[in-house]
Amino acid sequence: METPTVRWRRLLPRTPARWAAAVAVLAVLVGGGTWTAVADDGPPAVQREDRMLRPGGVEIDTSYFTAGGSGKRPAVLIGHGFGGSKNDVRAQAEKLAADGYAVLTWSARGFGKSGGAISLNDPEGEVKDVSGLIDWLAGRPEVKLDKKGDPRVGLTGASYGGAVSLLAAGYDQRVDAIAPVITYWNLADALFPDGVFKKLWAGIFVTSGGGCEKFEKKLCEMYERVAVSGKPDAAATELLTERSPSAVADRIKVPSLLVQGQSDSLFPLGHADAMQKAISANGAPVSVDWISGGHDGGDSETARVEGRVGSWFDRYLKEETGTDTGPAFRVTRTGGIDSTDGAALKRGASSDTYPGLRSGGREIPLRATGGGGTPAGAGAGAGTATKSTGSAETFRNPAGAVPPAISAVPGVGGRLSQLSSLGVGLSLDFPGQFGRFESAPLATPVRVTGTPTVRVNVKEAAGQDAVLFGKVYDVSPDGRQQVLPSQLVAPYRITADQQGKPIELALPAVDHEFDAGHRMRLVFSATDLGYASPAEPATYTVTADGPLTVPTAPAVATAAATLPWWTWGLPAAALVIAAGLLITARRRTATPAPDPALTDVPLQITGLSKKYAKSVDRYAVRELSFRVEKGQVLGLLGPNGAGKTTTLRMLMGLIAPDEGEIRVFGQAIRPGAPVLSRVGAFVEGAGFLPHLSGRANLDLYWQATGRPAADAHIEEALEIAGLGDALARAVRTYSQGMRQRLAIAQAMLGMPDLLILDEPTNGLDPPQIREMRDVMIRYAAGGRTVIVSSHLLSEVEQSCTHLVVMDRGRLVQAGPVAEITGSGDMILVTVAETVSEPLAEKVASLPGIGSAVRTDDGRGLLVRLDGATASRLVADLVRLDVPVTGVGPHRRLEDAFLTLISGGAA
Repeated sequence: METPTVRWRRLLPRTPARWAAAVAVLAVLVGGGTWTAVADDGPPAVQREDRMLRPGGVEIDTSYFTAGGSGKRPAVLIGHGFGGSKNDVRAQAEKLAADGYAVLTWSARGFGKSGGAISLNDPEGEVKDVSGLIDWLAGRPEVKLDKKGDPRVGLTGASYGGAVSLLAAGYDQRVDAIAPVITYWNLADALFPDGVFKKLWAGIFVTSGGGCEKFEKKLCEMYERVAVSGKPDAAATELLTERSPSAVADRIKVPSLLVQGQSDSLFPLGHADAMQKAISANGAPVSVDWISGGHDGGDSETARVEGRVGSWFDRYLKEETGTDTGPAFRVTRTGGIDSTDGAALKRGASSDTYPGLRSGGREIPLRATGGGGTPAGAGAGAGTATKSTGSAETFRNPAGAVPPAISAVPGVGGRLSQLSSLGVGLSLDFPGQFGRFESAPLATPVRVTGTPTVRVNVKEAAGQDAVLFGKVYDVSPDGRQQVLPSQLVAPYRITADQQGKPIELALPAVDHEFDAGHRMRLVFSATDLGYASPAEPATYTVTADGPLTVPTAPAVATAAATLPWWTWGLPAAALVIAAGLLITARRRTATPAPDPALTDVPLQITGLSKKYAKSVDRYAVRELSFRVEKGQVLGLLGPNGAGKTTTLRMLMGLIAPDEGEIRVFGQAIRPGAPVLSRVGAFVEGAGFLPHLSGRANLDLYWQATGRPAADAHIEEALEIAGLGDALARAVRTYSQGMRQRLAIAQAMLGMPDLLILDEPTNGLDPPQIREMRDVMIRYAAGGRTVIVSSHLLSEVEQSCTHLVVMDRGRLVQAGPVAEITGSGDMILVTVAETVSEPLAEKVASLPGIGSAVRTDDGRGLLVRLDGATASRLVADLVRLDVPVTGVGPHRRLEDAFLTLISGGAA
């Protein structure tokens, strides 16, 4: 058990440098900004100044990060994503500051603590704010200037923050380099592609912004007008276009690193292509990087991307000409499974020149196969369309456009798109509502990198606009399985004057390999879940007027696969054994040197063992190894006697291991190790003075550490803990749940990067347990890491992202929760609104469904399949107008846990 004395000692400054930093923090107060040490474990120390600025007439909440040194340095502005705040980019800011930059982050108008209304990067709003922030940087004595009032400055940010980076470069000539990530070139084209309303993403946009009332009035009116009509008008398109980077395309002339997501139905790869063409035409250096993830989810490759952004700024802001900024084009490719951890294998492919989206076109002949008789994917040639003659397909748009076909589902598509390269996918096209054209089996593999195109002739029977959705499936040799690369679909509005003559349609840009023997299936559907289709019934006829042309980008070369571990592991092991024979049995007491490769890894445990006291061969923990990454909530599970508490005590430096090592952010753990200041712990409750208020207890605790009050981040910890007005009351009036949350807040003081919680829900009732779950999730959402040991498996399943299961001191299994719970006949369906009991009963009565039970929060269903397939279930749910947001296998953690433990218990 960690006593209060142990916790205070953990937080005390341990080196003269850190004492000096603490004194400096107290001494420096600049005009209402507060300096805070945010990384005191090894040079250089990073300091943060929080202040409210009014760069464009509206209060903007900012944070300014700098590290030691007296020299002039370039500046970097980092914008956050839509719906977020400056806190989301703090970790990246600290890293850049430590690398020698002056870094300014801010919460955009309408977000975080900043004032004003959201105006979607209005040149007179958010863009003007950025120029004002650049003015402020120009006045900082440590910032390098190109000339008076002109700081050397770069901008980066993801999504919303990426767009404002592009816009600032167009409107403010003082910007010297940019690195926008997964963002848009033209917002009108993103939300109204080809004149079709992207209703699902638009709704998420407004909701994540806090609701229509949080937006500038004319934006709210525009959204409501388009949402009601289901069709964008000219005024709406003009409004969004004038606030897009494309409006200043000819004025963006700075070195630009463009990072775009493959799993992104909101801002697809075509946006980065348009950026590259425009900026390179202005004569500026441009590199394009297609990452695995995107707005639909998936792997955002954060560490790699931030590393590349840092190198980009080193080259173009610090002017380090020898810095490698990477290739002109890079794409992350997924293929195969790592047998050691079950993760999808990723490799980079690159080219010295940007290939564009149509390089190396290869023609694939198509034939009409009939799409109306059965849902797509039921087998090649199965069923017949309403009409199919030659290369023509005729199909209908149903009244009300219901049920809609399913392609991308925001928040789910990223996971599915990564699986598409492994032969797994989810998409639905309904009988009679689509036309299908198919290639012959491919004689050789075909890697498609870019935008496939096809010439078609479209007719709508009544002469009205035809709204279609095109996609290219990868179909298995037996025709029974199809996957939709990156879960992407392209919408088209074919007006009356375009009908009856050949037109070229561009399909979604992807990077996907079609294996030999597979077929390409081109589908045009009348509906799609993510888009608004005409409510009036319509009949469409589509004729293929030529082959499908797919880009192969021949200049893009895939990196060689890494060597199997044993090719280097066995020689390395031999060296280790040889070295061991030469080392005396006397235990070394010196602390191992930091491991730079693990600087950003919160925890890595390797070969950890601890014997019971006075025992020669009985182990409490034996040969334990696992790793924890940033942002994870890791559950440490195991029966009594599994070694969980012993592991946590070693992790906190309270006891020393007999063998192995623990590294926290690359630093080896020893009792009193300086890196423990980045670890917060709550073990078996905390002692409080009952007559004092909750706030007074926390203040007293922090004062005892001897560290500056500004370092405590008390307000931030209290906001996460959610104690509200109870902080002013005496602790003796607290319920058990409130005491637990106060104890958690105490462990959070200083906002440690790694938070350890041992049985935090002990003695709590169900509502209090739910509150504690939310506390853990909120804390990790800021990019920090939580490790929680608990016996409540249902709570661990709902709050944790990853698990480590122990039994008898050994590791049984480690990995994501979904991986450990595994597959089964239980399906978890999440929905956008509360599920009623009558609806649950209706689902339970569907053919092939054994049962359907609402989840605890009422926003999902646990469905047991009894003959039905997952695809059939989704189709039935859509037919019942259930707003599905996610579908996946579900097995209770309790079942998986008992299965794992029974394997070693006999």
